[in-house]
Amino acid sequence: MNSTSPTYGQTFGLWRRLPDNLLGSAVFSVGMCLRVPYFGSVLPRVRTLEPGRCTVSAPKWWGIRNPLGPFHAIAACNLAEVAMGMLAEATVPTSHRWIPKGMQVQYLRPATTSLTATAELPQIPDFAAIAEGADVVIPVYIRDRTGAEVVHADITVWVSAARKPVTDSS
Repeated sequence: MNSTSPTYGQTFGLWRRLPDNLLGSAVFSVGMCLRVPYFGSVLPRVRTLEPGRCTVSAPKWWGIRNPLGPFHAIAACNLAEVAMGMLAEATVPTSHRWIPKGMQVQYLRPATTSLTATAELPQIPDFAAIAEGADVVIPVYIRDRTGAEVVHADITVWVSAARKPVTDSS
């Protein structure tokens, strides 16, 4: 594999094979929630997915409200993790693997509407240069229906070269 034509995993491959419409987005989002059940708690819908960028929306429904009524802070974190995870799946080539390492969150104002999370890398890392591992910080902007940013998360993922399977030489 060369660094100019990375091979992306099954998740991004499935997204690219589905129709680019509401039905394709819905099918992909349901499948994502079946694979990662906790994501389903916010009823996410992946809207866009490409290397370096993912947008996910979530409705405001009774199951994600805090006692005062707005979108619960931890539900917003879950939405941020959905967007980050799908971005990582679409960006990190199969020559590498990734795992979340940490999350810094700022709650900027009460979220009283449905939300849209956008995870976007300012620059896609040179994965060919990552052998021993590196931290990659993925910013996630969560906005309400008016476009106001209500939550901001910076999620650090550890990216390292994938281990090659061990073969028995006997």
